[in-house]
Amino acid sequence: VQLQASGGGLVQAGGSLRLSCVASGTIFSSEIMTWYRQSPGKERELVAVIGTNGLTHYPDSMKGRFTISRDNARDTAYLQMNSLKPEDTAVYFCNSNGRRGIHWGQGTQVTVSS
Repeated sequence: VQLQASGGGLVQAGGSLRLSCVASGTIFSSEIMTWYRQSPGKERELVAVIGTNGLTHYPDSMKGRFTISRDNARDTAYLQMNSLKPEDTAVYFCNSNGRRGIHWGQGTQVTVSS
C-alpha cells in the first residue's frame, strides 16, 4: 500500500487549503483513512478519521474548521481546512488502516503565516 499526500503549501491566516491523499496497492474503499499532523517539537496529533462507511470523527480541537472526505472512485481521501491559523502549521500525514495493515504517506507541509 502506498499513500501520496499533496496539497500543502504556504497560506495566510484565515485562508483555506485542501489536502489530498491518493492510495494505491489496495482496495481503497476498505481502508479507514486518517489525517494526522505534527509540528516541530510536538507529538503527532489526530486531525480527522473517515471510516469505510463514510462516517467521520474529529477530536474536539479539530471540529468546525476541518472536514475529511473520501472519493472511492478516485482512491483519494481529502482534508479541507478552512480559517487556518498559524498554529495549524505542521506536516500533515495521511494514514490508512485496512486488511494489509497500517500505512503512512510521506507528509505534506502546511505553513500558515500571520
